[in-house]
Amino acid sequence: MNRYSIFPLGDSGITIDLGNTIDEQLNVKALAIHNWLDTHPFPGRQDIIMAYSSVTMLYDPTELAASGIPGAAGAYEWLEGLLHRAWQETDAAGVLKDWLGEGRVVDIPVCYDAGFAPDMQWVATQKGLSPEEVIALHTGEVYRVYMLGFLPGFPYLGKLDQRLQISRKPAPVPVAGGGVGIAGMQTGIYSLNSPGGWQIIGRTPMSLFDRDNSPPVRLQAGDKVRFHAISAKEYRQLASRPA
Repeated sequence: MNRYSIFPLGDSGITIDLGNTIDEQLNVKALAIHNWLDTHPFPGRQDIIMAYSSVTMLYDPTELAASGIPGAAGAYEWLEGLLHRAWQETDAAGVLKDWLGEGRVVDIPVCYDAGFAPDMQWVATQKGLSPEEVIALHTGEVYRVYMLGFLPGFPYLGKLDQRLQISRKPAPVPVAGGGVGIAGMQTGIYSLNSPGGWQIIGRTPMSLFDRDNSPPVRLQAGDKVRFHAISAKEYRQLASRPA
């Protein structure tokens, strides 16, 4: 937690990287930095993007310079100082807890029946488990939402039980929206119909993205997710209800 690096991302972005790994402590710290930056706006700021253990700010250097920050190099140095300050001020005792709290726990129904889980049997065979054991392991954890990405509202969740950790597919295939997949030490939910390479072991009728909602995504980084199994009949009933 005491080591981090700051580097440019082209001429209109800057990143603070806490370590290239999936780690809950680093993710909590990254989220705290993201929230700190969100409450410290500056002229020309365009976006703040959080990943597993890094935060990137995108900005307009011309607008920043026009506000009194001299030139592109001066703008970068000023933003570098801002990120150092963000790291320091979120490192004080109790600050992370104040920023993040405990996070929501969201229950997500998943149908693991064969018609909704095209890769279930393959995963079970590869791992030496029955489908019922795969379901029990997958629903037996409470997962952290480390980040959103790839698709609008797609949550990267971890960590999987070691007994379920498995490689991605060699090439992407079509995946239905709501598909619940596993890959490596992660599990995730396809928020829209999309090509994808994760092993699909179920599908949820819950919508994770609706452009007409505010916010349009159901989950946020820092939330917790708990899956529970439902039947095909329950899936159809839930899918037919208004979002």
